[in-house]
Amino acid sequence: GSPSTLFLAACVSCLIFLWKWKLQQQSNRLPPGPTPLPFLGNVLQLSWGDLFESLIMLGEKYGPVFTVYLGPRPVVVLCGHKAVKQALVDHAEKFSGRGRMPTLDRIFHANGQRWKQLRQFSITTLRNFGMGKRSLEERITEEAQCLVEEIRKTNGLWLFCPISHTVANVICAITFGERFDYQDEKFANLINTIHRLFLQLSSPWAQVGDVFRSGWGIMQFLPGPHNDVLQDVKVLHDFIIERVQMNQKTLDLGCPRDYIDSFLIKMEEEKQNPLSEFNIKNLTLSAVHLFFGGTEMVSSTLRYGFLLLMKYPAIQEKVQKEIDCVIGQNRSPATEDRGQMPYTHAVIHEIQRFSNIIPLGIPHAVIQDTQYWGYTLPKGTDVFCLLGSALRDPQYFSNPEHFDPGNFLDENGNFKKNEAFFAFSSGKRVCLGEGLARMELFLVFTTILQHFTLKSPIDPQEINLTPKASGFWNIPPGQVFWVLFLA
Repeated sequence: GSPSTLFLAACVSCLIFLWKWKLQQQSNRLPPGPTPLPFLGNVLQLSWGDLFESLIMLGEKYGPVFTVYLGPRPVVVLCGHKAVKQALVDHAEKFSGRGRMPTLDRIFHANGQRWKQLRQFSITTLRNFGMGKRSLEERITEEAQCLVEEIRKTNGLWLFCPISHTVANVICAITFGERFDYQDEKFANLINTIHRLFLQLSSPWAQVGDVFRSGWGIMQFLPGPHNDVLQDVKVLHDFIIERVQMNQKTLDLGCPRDYIDSFLIKMEEEKQNPLSEFNIKNLTLSAVHLFFGGTEMVSSTLRYGFLLLMKYPAIQEKVQKEIDCVIGQNRSPATEDRGQMPYTHAVIHEIQRFSNIIPLGIPHAVIQDTQYWGYTLPKGTDVFCLLGSALRDPQYFSNPEHFDPGNFLDENGNFKKNEAFFAFSSGKRVCLGEGLARMELFLVFTTILQHFTLKSPIDPQEINLTPKASGFWNIPPGQVFWVLFLA
C-alpha cells in the first residue's frame, strides 16, 4: 500500500490499542458490563427509544451494579432499591456530584462549592417566600381555582393544556412575583417551549447527541434534531434574562419581591468577593432550574394521574367519596386535610410511583475515589441511579407493573410510607422543590376531583398509558377528556 495508507492504518491501530489499554485499566476497577466497541462504547447495544428498559434488561444479566460505555465514557448503572439507596443515602456525600450531560448542564448543572452555596440559598429563599407555609398554599389554591374556571369554559371537553399553566404560575409567583393570564401569548409560548424541551430531551436523537457531546464534543458541529434542544434552552434563558433586567430597574435592596430580587440583593452584598458564586450567569441557571423542574415534572405527574383515574373509575370514585367526606363542597382543599385522607394520599403516591416521570434520575458522579459494592469508582465517574428501578422493585411493591394504591396503605386502610419511594430522589441531591411539589399535587388533584368527574371518550380499558416518549423522562400520552361537572 501507499505510505499514506500505511500511516493511516498505523494511526487507527494505535488508537484502538490505546482504547483497549484504557479500557483494561478501567475494567480492573469498575463493575462488569457488556463489552464496548472502540469509540462507540455500548451505544449500539442500547435501545434509545426506551433507554430505561434497555438498562433494566442489562441489569438482569449483569446484576444490580454494572458499567456501560456511552461513547468513550464509562457510566456505572445502579438498579433496584438496595443499590440506589446505598449510593444516594448511605454514601450520600461521595455520590453528590452531578454527572455529565451537556444539554442538562444548561438547566441542572452545578458541582462543588458552587452547588452547595446556590442550593442552600435557593432552599432558604423558597422558605422565605412561603414553601411549606400558608401563604404559598393560598397561592396554589387560588391557581387551582383558576384551573377550574378554565375547565368550565371547555363545556365538558378538556385537552389538558391548562395544567402546565397552573403549575407554572405557582413557580412564577415565587420567581417573578406575579402570575400570568392563561391567554398571555408570551407565557403560552414559554409553556410550549418547556413541554417541547421535555419531549426532545427524551428523544433518541437528543440522548445520542448528549453521549457524543460529552464524550467527543463532535455532535455540536453536526446538523440534526439534537440542536433543537439547545435552541429551546436558549429561549428559556432569554426569558429569564429579560425578567432579571426588569427586576434590576425597580430593585429595592430592603424589600425583595421574589426569588430574582433576593438573588440580586445577594449579588450586591457579595460584590467585593471575587470568589462569590452569586452572579448573573448563576442567577439565570438557578431560575431556569426552578422554572423547568418545577413546571413540567409536576404537571406531567398530574396528567398521568388523571389518565389513570379515567382508566380506573372505581379508584376515582373512591377518592371523590373521601373528598366529600372530609372536605365537602363548601370550601377549598387544604394541605392539613391530607392526614384525614389516607386513600387520596396513597393514590397520589401510587401515581408518582407508577408514572415514573424520571426513570433514570438526573446523572450523578462520585466526588472522590469510592469503594462501592466491592468495586472502586474513580473520582468523577458518572453514575446512573435508576430511580424507576427502585419504584418498581418487587421486594417493596407487590405487582409493580400494576396501578395499586394499596402499595401505600396498611391492612387498616391507613397511609403507610414505603422506603423505596424515590420519586423525588434522595440524599444530597433530593429534589429542591419536594415540599412545593407535594403541596401542588395534593391541592390541584383534590380541587379538580372536588368539582369534576373525568371520563374518557373511549372504553377505559382501551386507554393507553404507554409514554409518548421514554428517555431520561417519561412523557405522558396525549388524551382527550370528557368532564362531568359536579359543582
